[in-house]
Amino acid sequence: MKLATFRSAGQDKIGIVHCNDTRIFDIAAAAARDRQEPAFASMLALIDAGPAALEQGAVLFEKHGQDPALSSAISAVEILAPVPEPRQMRDGMSFPLHILQAPRGQRKLAARAKGDMAELARIDAEPLGELPEVYRKQPIFYITNRFSVRGTNTTVKWPRYSKVMDYELEFGIITKNRGANIPAAKARDHIFGYTIFNDFSARDAQRIEMEGRLGPAKGKSFDGGNVMGPWIVTPDEIGDPYKLKMEARVNGETRSTGVSDGMLFSFEEIIAHVTQDETLMPGEFIGSGTVGNGCGLELGWYLEHGDTVELEVEKIGVLKNRVERQDA
Repeated sequence: MKLATFRSAGQDKIGIVHCNDTRIFDIAAAAARDRQEPAFASMLALIDAGPAALEQGAVLFEKHGQDPALSSAISAVEILAPVPEPRQMRDGMSFPLHILQAPRGQRKLAARAKGDMAELARIDAEPLGELPEVYRKQPIFYITNRFSVRGTNTTVKWPRYSKVMDYELEFGIITKNRGANIPAAKARDHIFGYTIFNDFSARDAQRIEMEGRLGPAKGKSFDGGNVMGPWIVTPDEIGDPYKLKMEARVNGETRSTGVSDGMLFSFEEIIAHVTQDETLMPGEFIGSGTVGNGCGLELGWYLEHGDTVELEVEKIGVLKNRVERQDA
C-alpha cells in the first residue's frame, strides 16, 4: 500500500493512495461507516497499532475503495509529510561517491567564496582518493530536527543566514515495532515502509560548522528544511529497495540520476547498529544519505530563488518543493 497523511476540510487524516496516485481513500471515514474503532487517527497511531490495523485498512479499502464519498482526488487535498512529527530522525552517509565528492565540493565552495580561482583549478585536478576506512567499519549518521518536517508541494523558506541553497536526493525508511539490540537478520521486521527524503542544506553555514568536527547543525536544521514524502510505500510493494532508480530535477531539467544500489550498509544493518543498547521506536525515520551526484555540492550547481526541485524514486513517487529566499 501507499499510505499518506493529508489535510481535508481542516482535518488531518490518513489515507490509501490509489488509481495510479491520483486518488486518496479516507481510512478512518470508512472505519466509522462500519462502526469500527481502529487506530486510524494518525500515521503514528496506525504504526503503533501493528499489522492487524494495516490489514484492517486493506480490508476497508477492498470493501469501500470504489465509493466516491470515501475517496478524493489527490489534487483536491493537501498532502502532508507522511509522518509530520517522526519520533526520531537519523540521516546516514551510505553512498561512496557522495562521501568522496562532498568534501571536495565544500573545498571548492570555500575557494569560490575567497575568489581563489587557482585553488579551484587545483581541486578540480585532484583525484577523488580513497574512501576513509571509518565508512566501511560502521554506519555513519547524524540526528536532525524532527520538528522541522514538511511534505510535498511546500515552499522551503531559505534561512536568512545562508546564501547557498542545496537539495539532496535520498530515500529512507519509517520504522515499526519497538526494539533494542536487533540483529540485521531480523531488522526487516522493523521497517514499516519507504519514502523519499530531501535533506535541504544551507551549504555555506554547513561548511563553517563542520570545521568543528562534530556534525551538521544550522546547515541542516531550519524550519521546513527536512522534506519527506509524498507518502510511505510498504515493503511488499517496493520489492528490492536497493535497486530503485532515482532522479533529481530542477525546474524540469534533470540534474542527476542514480540507483539505490551500492549502499555501504543496508537499512537492516543500520538498524542493527543504531539499536546496540539503544531502543528503536516505531515511527522513526532513517535516511539513506545522498546518492552519488545527488546534490548541488557535488555538481557545483546550486539552487536559486524560485527554483522547483523534484526528487523521484522508482516505486515511491515524486517529492516536489519550491525554494524561496526570505530576503528576496
